[in-house]
Amino acid sequence: SRTAARGMFKGGLQDQSETTTRLHTATHLLQQALRVILGPQVRQKGSHITAERLRFDFTHQNKLSPEQIKSVEILVNKQIQNNLPVSMEILPLDVAISQEALTVPDANYPEKVKVYSVGNFSKEFCGGPHVDFTGSLGEFKIIKEEAVGGSTRRIYASLNYNVSNRQNSAEKRNS
Repeated sequence: SRTAARGMFKGGLQDQSETTTRLHTATHLLQQALRVILGPQVRQKGSHITAERLRFDFTHQNKLSPEQIKSVEILVNKQIQNNLPVSMEILPLDVAISQEALTVPDANYPEKVKVYSVGNFSKEFCGGPHVDFTGSLGEFKIIKEEAVGGSTRRIYASLNYNVSNRQNSAEKRNS
């Protein structure tokens, strides 16, 4: 496909490594956390994910305050600590929409779509790779938030995998 030729894969991933898969899954948590903190008008406009960070563009009028950024980080990290299962089902488009799965506005979708759910926290149309449980993501940190146009904001974020990996290993040893 043209996107693969440009070095991009589904979901804005530069590659499909374990690191970018974790960051891609984190974008689902980020979008839902933004909707909880800022309101349901927040919708994804695009994303780009490399091995170093995720970039997430979304609809919102105003700069996020330091308190809002911290609240988003806390909410995302809570979902990671809850070790939510990530599941996928293929649904007819109208059924997925009736179940309020989030779409990317103005995107064209086929008659059957993949819908990813992260526990009961997030439900989105998506074609990218995902982790099985959020506990494998690591600690989520927003690096930067900025304007990219009239009503579009951009967040750069990263995951500190080593923190979570050590915690998960300790939990496995103790169970």
